[in-house]
Amino acid sequence: MASETVVRRTEQWFVRQGAPTMIEGYGFRSHVLPRMLPALTFVAAGSLAWLVLQQSSGLSRWVLLGVIVAVMVSAWVLLSLFVRRMRSFSPRATVLVLAVYAAIPVITPLIQWAIDVRFRAPDGDGEPDSVWVALVWFVVVFGIAFVATMLATTYGLGSLLKAAIRHVIADLSNSVHLLGRALPPMLFVTLFLFFTGELWQAMNQLRWPRVSLVVLLFASITVLAAAARLRDEIGRVEQDLRPEVLKTACQGTPLSEVDVAEPLAPRRLNGRQTRNLLVMLAMRQLVQAAVIGLALFAFFVVLGLIVVTPPIAEQWIGSPPTMSLIPGVPSAMLRNATLFAAFGSMYFSVISMSDAEHRRQFFAPVIEKVERTLEVRAVYLDVRERAAA
Repeated sequence: MASETVVRRTEQWFVRQGAPTMIEGYGFRSHVLPRMLPALTFVAAGSLAWLVLQQSSGLSRWVLLGVIVAVMVSAWVLLSLFVRRMRSFSPRATVLVLAVYAAIPVITPLIQWAIDVRFRAPDGDGEPDSVWVALVWFVVVFGIAFVATMLATTYGLGSLLKAAIRHVIADLSNSVHLLGRALPPMLFVTLFLFFTGELWQAMNQLRWPRVSLVVLLFASITVLAAAARLRDEIGRVEQDLRPEVLKTACQGTPLSEVDVAEPLAPRRLNGRQTRNLLVMLAMRQLVQAAVIGLALFAFFVVLGLIVVTPPIAEQWIGSPPTMSLIPGVPSAMLRNATLFAAFGSMYFSVISMSDAEHRRQFFAPVIEKVERTLEVRAVYLDVRERAAA
């Protein structure tokens, strides 16, 4: 019984670490769907609250929004407390949950349309086309929410994001070291391009939606480069499963009291577990790159305010620059700063995995976390097998 308790607590530890796929027998019905239920209820409750409150009168838009948010958050909290005691769903419960979730985006607009027709003037038009537009919109939103929730739950994205933010906060506590190491290479590559007149002309004409697409393009390149590099790193992670190493790795986990007397054999990872480790590494890299990007953005804005006066900006652009919502700040300056921040973040992500010194400073701690996860998994599987014997 004690071993089963340790196994269950270790599985919860994997979830908190953002590595839920390390749980043996991890599957949709047994692990993913129960943890998805609060988020799915959050979406469904918001839809039903919207339907009910649309028929209310005399309430301001902000009051309606506050009530909807309160209903959704309450549903999330209550279901979270409930599913903590539920490790898996039966096949019948799984079908029921999926059927109810699939029915809500169909029922909600139909009920809304029926209410509108019921209270419409006798000579009014029921506008049946509008209900089909609303139905398709609801189905698409509910489908996207389901897929996003399933992926986030399967790979523990919430826990990984929180862990990455904690690491970044720790880095920022030593921000002079972090930025001092990261910013000089970025500025060496981008600084003089910032004063290119042709680029200022382009950025003065380019609107923010297109600038966002450029940033998204840089982010996509970052993800692709990181995925290719990190897959090689996963293959090189060493699983040192000697007893003394395992004991150190298990400190601070539910397995801290487990005695491992002999080395354990490495366990093969399946495709889902490998992808989970890739996401673990990529999340840390991307959040850290975002911090560097924010620092670069702030640097270029300050530099532009000091060096690029309005007459200089007008000379580069060839006409009076379009001004942003910030008094005295040209829109081209903010767009240029955004562009170079995105490029610098991409460049930082690449060199942090390839350059030896940057790798030691910024990437090695992430690899150590992956190694620890694999070491704890080896002990967890050993304990689980002994408990089942």
